[in-house]
Amino acid sequence: MAEQTHVLFVEDDDVIREATQLALERDGFVVTAMPDGLSGLEAFRADRPDIALLDVMVPGLDGVSLCRRIRDESTVPVIMLSARADSIDVVLGLEAGADDYVTKPFDGAVLVARIRAVLRRFGHASGPRGASEPEPARSAAGGGVLSFGDGELEIDTEGMEVRRGGAQVALTPTEMRLLLEFSAAPGTVLSRDRLLERVWDYGWGGDTRVVDVHVQRLRTKIGPDRIETVRGFGYKLKA
Repeated sequence: MAEQTHVLFVEDDDVIREATQLALERDGFVVTAMPDGLSGLEAFRADRPDIALLDVMVPGLDGVSLCRRIRDESTVPVIMLSARADSIDVVLGLEAGADDYVTKPFDGAVLVARIRAVLRRFGHASGPRGASEPEPARSAAGGGVLSFGDGELEIDTEGMEVRRGGAQVALTPTEMRLLLEFSAAPGTVLSRDRLLERVWDYGWGGDTRVVDVHVQRLRTKIGPDRIETVRGFGYKLKA
């Protein structure tokens, strides 16, 4: 029998923390709930959870700073929780390395669905602990090494490695899946909605800021001109 997925949940509101913990546990997750960022960081280092849910506004070490600390040490998926959908906190959290975000107040079923969507694309097909490598993007065809820009950018679709100018580039699983989508159709414009569906596994409309911020992060790693913005339509990888 597979082990249960371990969730680290950092939230300073006692009512929200306890209610959410109970809801997640009813859905079969093991939850470590912490009231502040510093205790959350200690719990992360001690327990190495499968996924982290971080409220943006927590005392001691805020959620964005905690996300950066976690990302410095691990590629574990991170979902930020924010009370304001239009807040700069959302973008800051994504720029810090978060893979997704959920706006409060949230429905428990929606939160669980988003957690499961993130876990699926990180290799946790049914929520068991273990696999931490990203699944290849569904549109990535074949294996081997793909080369772009006269060999400046190389993508090993089997070894899940990326090299720029011969040097290995460290990507998070979400960034890797995004790059695989682009590399499977170089020169083809991919809409934000398509990327949300294929990379983030959204079967419903989502916030395209998630795509935009991840594209910006990817550009800083593989080259600022490698992914082109096609205004009004989406993005494409230069062949």
